[in-house]
Amino acid sequence: MTQAQGSTVDGALRRSARRTPARVAVEYRDRVWTYEELDAAVSRAATVLLGEGLAPGDRVAALGRNSDAYLIAFLGCARAGLVHVPVNQNLTGDDLAYLVGQSGSTLVLTDPDLAARLPTGTRTLTLRDTEDSFLARLNDAVPYDGPEPRSEDLVQLLYTSGTTALPKGAMMTHRALVHEYLSAISALDLSAGDRPVHALPLYHSAQTHVFLLPYLAVGATNLIVDAPDGDLLLDLIEAGRVDSLFAPPTVWIGLAGRADFATRDLSGLRKAYYGASIMPVPVLERLRERLPKLGFYNCFGQSEIGPLATVLAPDEHKGRMDSCGRPVLFVEARVVDEDGTDVPDGTPGEIVYRSPQLCEGYWDKPEETAAAFRGGWFHSGDLAVRDAHGYYTIVDRVKDVINSGGVLVASRQVEDALYTHPGVAEVAVVALPDERWIEAVTAVVVPHGEVTEAELIAHAREKLPAFKAPKRIFFTDALPRNASGKILKRELRERYAQ
Repeated sequence: MTQAQGSTVDGALRRSARRTPARVAVEYRDRVWTYEELDAAVSRAATVLLGEGLAPGDRVAALGRNSDAYLIAFLGCARAGLVHVPVNQNLTGDDLAYLVGQSGSTLVLTDPDLAARLPTGTRTLTLRDTEDSFLARLNDAVPYDGPEPRSEDLVQLLYTSGTTALPKGAMMTHRALVHEYLSAISALDLSAGDRPVHALPLYHSAQTHVFLLPYLAVGATNLIVDAPDGDLLLDLIEAGRVDSLFAPPTVWIGLAGRADFATRDLSGLRKAYYGASIMPVPVLERLRERLPKLGFYNCFGQSEIGPLATVLAPDEHKGRMDSCGRPVLFVEARVVDEDGTDVPDGTPGEIVYRSPQLCEGYWDKPEETAAAFRGGWFHSGDLAVRDAHGYYTIVDRVKDVINSGGVLVASRQVEDALYTHPGVAEVAVVALPDERWIEAVTAVVVPHGEVTEAELIAHAREKLPAFKAPKRIFFTDALPRNASGKILKRELRERYAQ
């Protein structure tokens, strides 16, 4: 094999395999892979993929649920110099066709029951559960012995969540992701002795690049499960099989709201990570009260930066529960106004980044790339405040700030106020057009028990200035979310503006 200079994503696994070959790397259902076995499978996977007529630089989309096969396929793409394109497993129709088409993927790796969703004529390779699947072919494949990718080569297109516009493919290099792994290991105290469970979809950058790959880099044993099922997660914790869990706020909200949450023995859980969307402070307070010895970490960022940008560690929560922490090892951040000038501490502005973790731009979108990287910094679209100690608090998405009667209102502040009412299970606050107010502060609530619109508006007025309180409240059975747990506020605005 031709040796390349620099570090690669699959190289992180190779080094662990040489260091601790017999240690268990991954468990999925009834299959167990040691580090040596997993690394060998990745080399055979590269051979299988290139045997499909692919060449380095070709894009390979992945439409599959959590599995060992999904992980091996990604690392096989990395070793072969292919560009992996993870696709939301819940997409259908035009949304799915857009990602496959816009990325220019020449092959789609998919689970058997998902293949029918793809556009007619799409070339596919089944990941698992068939006699001729990708996973089955590994048994007869020879290890890859071709040239290694370079650290500056693309390894993945990470598509943005598309909560405000069409998704864009962030072009991630090996170099960017390896830097991000080092940042995650350092900021999140990841170690070989941890027993993490990986429940969020692996297509999502946080589960894969903040946890699974960094944990493989340090040599931990990783349990992959199909989905973040509350019963399963609590059973695994009680049985002592896992002691580290990452979940978005929607999962933590669900766990905290369970009838048995107060009685289950969760003392074996040592590290709790939350992120992917903003955690309501009242929910976090309830979790910390129930589990006072558990270390909570707030992980914040976005796809374009790998995705980890800032972390609030367990010993940093006191007095700043709403903060997302300080920048991680390889990230530099500022808060700026519309002209790109730094604003004083305590003043809201857009948070911008400079980092080797950043993407190279957006795939086939030069105008969007130029706009995002103007002035030599990446413009996140997040409205933030920095304090005198270097801690950042995300106020809102820039596009989600509400202009009510000429006064700007942050939706997060209104949501936190409503979450303090026992009749609110979940809430999202959006702006709706209004003749008088320009934009009316509007809350969409998933109720817990019996509660009225007038009751919630009165409660908000007790917590907030009157101009920030909702003008209207709608009730719904569930908030629309993507698979990573982010609320699709664009969909709520469209639904309730009619």
